[in-house]
Amino acid sequence: MAGADDLLAQLAAEPGEAGLFLDFDGVLAPIVERPDNAAPPPETLGELERLVAKYALVAVVSGRAGEDVRARVGVDGVVCVGSHGLELAPQADRWRRALAGFAASAPWPPEEIEVKGLTVAFHFRSRPDEQEAVRELDQIAENAACNGLTARYGRKVLEVLQPVGSHKGTAVRRLLEERDLRRALAAGDDTTDIDSFAALEGLEVAVRVAVASAEGPTRLAEQADVVLASPEALAELLAQL
Repeated sequence: MAGADDLLAQLAAEPGEAGLFLDFDGVLAPIVERPDNAAPPPETLGELERLVAKYALVAVVSGRAGEDVRARVGVDGVVCVGSHGLELAPQADRWRRALAGFAASAPWPPEEIEVKGLTVAFHFRSRPDEQEAVRELDQIAENAACNGLTARYGRKVLEVLQPVGSHKGTAVRRLLEERDLRRALAAGDDTTDIDSFAALEGLEVAVRVAVASAEGPTRLAEQADVVLASPEALAELLAQL
């Protein structure tokens, strides 16, 4: 089995045949108390500008809405797919109104609810009693299921989304197939990024990068070829490509 350095070298050797798939929060941008304040460091944006001119595809696949990601990245040529890839689902739009209505009626502080088009995030990073917050969110998750929606926990957040068979992995796979790419790197920090890792199965060269944290799932690091400690370390890795 090839080592991490060898895999990165193989990827960089044929950039015209390779795609880079990057998460936003916790990967390109550091996690912050208020999601509205998240932004990639200038060094990371500089690397994206360089890479988009070199690689066949540079994509950001995020839980945020696609237009939000595009505005925060602001690099021409980077493909941004939001809502954990759900924006590429054929029947996704029909759920936007249902999710907005669910968010408006949920018993949770409005300033801690983030409506992201096809997902709704209930944040609890700032709650002093995390166990009590999770108990309240478990009830919201149960209400979501009763309304035909799906709920799942991430890093200090409960996300409610449409019940479709689309996720980051299906989005990554679709983008790979559209461009007939056989080499790729996927970088993520949370549970939904495990689907992106799985989407690289069977490629000629596949590099899975976990930006690990105490909040992140252990499965992500276990399935990664490269484990990094921070978004700053991710920017250093990108500089090698």
